Amino acid sequence: MESLQELIGKNLFAIRKGRGLSLDKTAELTGVSKAMLGQIERGKTNPTVTTLWKIANGLNVSFSAFMKEEKTHITQVKKEELQALIDDEGNYLVYPLFPYHPQKKFEIYSVEIEPGGSHFSGVHTKNSEEFILISEGELTIEIQGQEFTLSKGDALSFQAHQEHTYKNFSQKKTSFFVIIYYQE
Repeated sequence: MESLQELIGKNLFAIRKGRGLSLDKTAELTGVSKAMLGQIERGKTNPTVTTLWKIANGLNVSFSAFMKEEKTHITQVKKEELQALIDDEGNYLVYPLFPYHPQKKFEIYSVEIEPGGSHFSGVHTKNSEEFILISEGELTIEIQGQEFTLSKGDALSFQAHQEHTYKNFSQKKTSFFVIIYYQE
C-alpha cells in the first residue's frame, strides 16, 4: 500500500497533467511554490493541511481529490490504518475517511484537536457546505467573527466559502467529523 504522501503526489500530478498545467502555472494558481509542488508530486514531502487547501482551492478541486484511490463498493475504514494530515505543530490532525467522489459530491474527515489547539481554514470552493458533528470534547468554531461552541453530540452546518477557525479551548482533546458537500 502506498503512503499518503505518495498518493497525494500521484493525484496532484494527474490533476495538473490532466489540465495541461505546468508547475509554474500551478504555482501561480495556488500560491504554493514550484519547488514545493514538485516535492509533493514526487512524494518527497508530506504537505500541511493549509498547503493542501491552497492547492485544492487554486485548482478548484476538493481537498480529498489528492487522496483518491480506486475502491470497491464496500469500504471499511479503520482509523488506526489511516495517516493523519497534521497542522498546528501536531495539535490539529485530519484523517481522510471518505475522499470526494464526483457522483457523491461530498467528503468526510475525522478531526482531532489537542487542548489549546486551533486551525484556521480559509475559504473553500464556492457553493460548498460544511457539516460538523462533535463526537468528543468541546469545539469552538469562529465563522466571520461569530463564535459557536459545540459539545459532544452537537452539530453545526454553514456555507464553507467563508473563512472559519476551529478552536479547542478545553483541557481535553476534541474529536469531530467534518462532511463537506460540494453543490454544482
